[in-house]
Amino acid sequence: MTFLSDSALERLRVAADAPDLTGTRYHLLGKLGQGGMGGVFRVDDSTLEREVALKVINVAYLDLSARLLQEARVIAKLEHPGIVPVHDAGMLPDGRPYYTMKLVQGKRIDELGKDMGGIADRLRTFLRICEPVAFAHAHGVLHRDLKPTNIMIGPFGEVLVMDWGLSKALAAGIDSAESGSVAEDCAADPAAVVATAHGSVLGTPGYMAPEQRNGEIVDQRADVYALGAILEFLLQDAQPRVPARLAAIWRKAKAEDRDTRYASVPDLADDVAHFVDGLPVSAYPESIVSRIWRWIARNRTWILLLLVYVVVRALLILFRPR
Repeated sequence: MTFLSDSALERLRVAADAPDLTGTRYHLLGKLGQGGMGGVFRVDDSTLEREVALKVINVAYLDLSARLLQEARVIAKLEHPGIVPVHDAGMLPDGRPYYTMKLVQGKRIDELGKDMGGIADRLRTFLRICEPVAFAHAHGVLHRDLKPTNIMIGPFGEVLVMDWGLSKALAAGIDSAESGSVAEDCAADPAAVVATAHGSVLGTPGYMAPEQRNGEIVDQRADVYALGAILEFLLQDAQPRVPARLAAIWRKAKAEDRDTRYASVPDLADDVAHFVDGLPVSAYPESIVSRIWRWIARNRTWILLLLVYVVVRALLILFRPR
C-alpha cells in the first residue's frame, strides 16, 4: 500500500476545493484566501470584463451549503459602503454554491501594525468599523465573528467589514415582514436554522462574548464585545501610552456581564467619539481635578493665546515710556 505524504494530501485538498467554473462566465485567476468553510478566489467575469472575488464552499463542508447562500443573501440586503456588495450567486457544475462580490484591494488591520498611525488615527478607523456593524444591527443582523482579520482597509482609506458567514438574523430581522427575508430563508432551510440555533458555539476565541462561548442566545451586545476586543487590539501598541479613560471604554465593551456592556454599537461609538473630542466618557467616572485637566487639555490653544496676551499686555504696561 502506498501512503501519500502530507504535502501531497494538501495539494489534493487544494485541487478539490478549487471551483469548477466550466460553462460559467467566470475564469479562475488564483486564490485569494481561505475562510472557515470556504475559499475565496480571484476570477475574471467575462460578461462584464472585470475581476471579482468568488467565494465557494469547500468540499468538506457541503453540509453547510445553506450557510454560504444565507451569507450571500445577508450581504446583498445590507447595502452600505462598509460592506462589500454581492454581484451574483448560484451553483457550480460540481454542485457547490458560490457567490461573487467586489474584489477588495487592501490590507487587513492585523497586517498594518504601526502603519495604523497614532491613537487618533486608530480611533477614527475604529469609528468607521462601527458604522457598518451598527447599520447591520439596525436591519436586524448580527455579525458574530468580528475580529481584526475580518476588517479590511482599502487603498483609499475605505474600511470594510468582511466575512458575514456566521451572521444571524434577529427575531425582528431584516425585512422580516416581507417575503424573501433572511429570517424566512432560514426558516425554509433547516440546515441554516441548525447552523445558527441556540446551543451552537460559533465564532473566534478572544473575540467571542461569554454568552456566545457558552452557546446561549446572543443579541447585539455580542458584537459590542467583539468591537471592544478590536479596539483593545488597535491600541495595544499605540504611542503614546493609552489614557485610562480610553482603556475604560474597551473594558466596558468587553464586560463579562452583558448587562453592564454598552447597550448598542452607537453607544460604544459615542463614547469613543467623545474621547476624541475631549468630552467626558460614560465608562470613566472623573474627579473634579480630572475634569479640570481634561478641560485644560481640550482648550489649551485658547488658554495659551490668552496667556500670551496677558503677558504681552503686562510687559507693555511695565515697560511703556514714562
